[in-house]
Amino acid sequence: MRVIIIFLIFLGLVASCASKPPKQQQNICSIFEQKSSWYRIVNKSEEKWGAPIHVQMAIMRQESAFQNRIKPERTKLLGIIPWKRKSSSLGYTQAVDATWDWYREENNKPLASRVNFADAADFTGWYINKTYMINNVSKNDAYNQYLAYHEGHGGFKNKTYKSKDWLIDVANQVKSRANNYQNQLEGCESKFKKKFFGIF
Repeated sequence: MRVIIIFLIFLGLVASCASKPPKQQQNICSIFEQKSSWYRIVNKSEEKWGAPIHVQMAIMRQESAFQNRIKPERTKLLGIIPWKRKSSSLGYTQAVDATWDWYREENNKPLASRVNFADAADFTGWYINKTYMINNVSKNDAYNQYLAYHEGHGGFKNKTYKSKDWLIDVANQVKSRANNYQNQLEGCESKFKKKFFGIF
């Protein structure tokens, strides 16, 4: 019994460490050095959905800074009492309940979780592909992909983002980060591919 308890504590510590966001998030090579399984995961999503690794990572970085359990802040009742959250967004992707349910149902993944990086990366690739199919946005176009990700496919079609200067600024930041990630990855991806094929 004592051995089982110690083992469970160990697993809890491992899980706790594994969920910590990477440091030096401006460099994708550093991220993959810190999170040894992440390259394999986003590469799998790219192969499945055709969604470039650098676009996936730039979107998730913007949405959550790679914090797996982050939620929107609560509103304040009477200015002081913590009240309802602004939305049902959760996890790496900040997907709301309805969009996540759509993804799970369409992909027959009832147990997929927003706090799991593998599920989050697959979701991001799926959504990028959906945006390409519905809105005809190139999967390499991080700027418009992010606008569609934030506003939804209908909102993007209706150009709701045009009245949101702050969102345009954020989309430009995502575009810039995606470009940086792409350039950085060109210099280090071969190393991660070697590790990938060496292990698997």
